[in-house]
Amino acid sequence: MEPKPKILLIDGMAVLFRSFFATSAMGHYFPNADGVPTNAIQGFIRHTLTATSLFEPTHMAVCWDMGAHTFRNELFDGYKANRPAPAPELLPQFDMTRELSEQIGWKNYGIPGMEADDLIGSLVCEWEGKADITIVTGDKDLLQLLRPSVSIAFMKKGYTVYDIYTEERFVDEYEIEPHQFVEVKAFTGDTSDGYPGVKGIGPKTALKLVKEHGTVENVIDKIESLAPAMKKKIENDMEMLLLSKKLAQIHCDIKFSDSLQELEIPLFDVNMRTLFEANDYSMIVRQMNSLFPDMKKTTV
Repeated sequence: MEPKPKILLIDGMAVLFRSFFATSAMGHYFPNADGVPTNAIQGFIRHTLTATSLFEPTHMAVCWDMGAHTFRNELFDGYKANRPAPAPELLPQFDMTRELSEQIGWKNYGIPGMEADDLIGSLVCEWEGKADITIVTGDKDLLQLLRPSVSIAFMKKGYTVYDIYTEERFVDEYEIEPHQFVEVKAFTGDTSDGYPGVKGIGPKTALKLVKEHGTVENVIDKIESLAPAMKKKIENDMEMLLLSKKLAQIHCDIKFSDSLQELEIPLFDVNMRTLFEANDYSMIVRQMNSLFPDMKKTTV
């Protein structure tokens, strides 16, 4: 029996923002010859190159948000409304990073109105059971996607330190199933995404409710059996509770027509090095020298 393919799914926005802030906090933007900052671009490529060397995937896809407005904003106008606008030094690097990712030959996905989370979730559902999947992200919402063949590598430090979750680890820690994580988020809300859940219910209480009742709907069905104070909290924020669940739920029903072959990782060759050098991406070249020391530069 042939071994299963190993697919690496990159949360493009998470890696890009992390790469930007890793150096911008010190005022380092690494402008190119035209004066355009490249710190996020170079950090993204370096992070992704290193991830491919660590996790050794056979296939890969990078998933992107395409603008700030998504279907979740139609559900709730406060969704992510509390987030500041991107720094001006980051703005030109969004398109430049995706373009470079495509030039390298990595498969990229982005659909207006959908978030990268939904693309990642849909790819997980499409390839579940057919491949072993690792997701690189910084977003805890993706815990709901854990499956027997899916792991999540949360970025922690530098380019090599990850906090890796498997389905088994999640169940051991939370004592619920991964798909129930959305039920917890419905009660607690998400300050980063700007939706409140139920006022006065924190993670411990939310987890207890989900352990006992399974779903938000089951809690509502059994609301008369809850303690008076808890019953009042939920009744006061019933509408927001149900809305928060919709906002937290990752959609996994996007259909892709691509074959697995289209997600194959390209070989790193001299032409790729030339591409990086031509764009003043010296840090990426140094990363390649470190990761692929046997690659010799020749005249093309």
